[in-house]
Amino acid sequence: MSLQVPGEPEQLRKLFIGGLSFETTDESLRAHFEQWGTLTDCVVMRDPNSKRSRGFGFVTYSSVDEVDLAMTARPHKVDGRVVEPKRAVSREDSNRPGAHVTVKKIFVGGIKEDTEESHIRDYFERFGKIEIIDIITDRNSGKKRGFAFVTFDDHDPVDRIVIQKYHTINSHNCEVRKALTRQEMQTSGAGTGMRGGYGGGPGGYNGGNRGYNQGYNQGGGGGGGYGGGNGYDNGGYSGYGGGSGNSGYGRGGRF
Repeated sequence: MSLQVPGEPEQLRKLFIGGLSFETTDESLRAHFEQWGTLTDCVVMRDPNSKRSRGFGFVTYSSVDEVDLAMTARPHKVDGRVVEPKRAVSREDSNRPGAHVTVKKIFVGGIKEDTEESHIRDYFERFGKIEIIDIITDRNSGKKRGFAFVTFDDHDPVDRIVIQKYHTINSHNCEVRKALTRQEMQTSGAGTGMRGGYGGGPGGYNGGNRGYNQGYNQGGGGGGGYGGGNGYDNGGYSGYGGGSGNSGYGRGGRF
């Protein structure tokens, strides 16, 4: 009989656990993470042939609140090794640009002229501590260009936020994504057509070096990032054209 909270999808109750010791078993992983709630599933992923641990696993809690408790309790050490818990990414989302990249900044599209910093802060501070809110404006007219960046003090608020692609801020529908620098785009393999994910296969999580090598298809290229020179590639933020310059951003009409 399931003990899960009704109405909470399994995906939101699941954590990816990276950097596991090759000695860690399902039982020792469960023994550690059940300190923060009831686990409905717990598995260390293994090679189907050798049965050797692949260095990562998944734990699924009975409620999202328990996931939040486990993430708040970081860092976690299992079998003498500090592990890397992250909110699990669905198969559908795993091919999005930067899906597995760890960042503390989000891109918020669909910002209207009547939306102020206070509206953005009031909405997003429920997810975590905000360090910087940067509403981008036209350098000549001073008008808002339709998007903003929000930086948190931790990556987990970002992971929580992007699970839900659209958010309503000041009564306007806004699109939210991870904000990736050009370097992060390149590191994640954006634009190369590579495929990968937590579940393994080409470009999957490598338990030996604890590195993420997933690649993602990334439309667009673009050189300058918004306003040029700040390191953020405009290729990942389509639909905000129409502004000045070649940044690829502006007050898009989709929202």
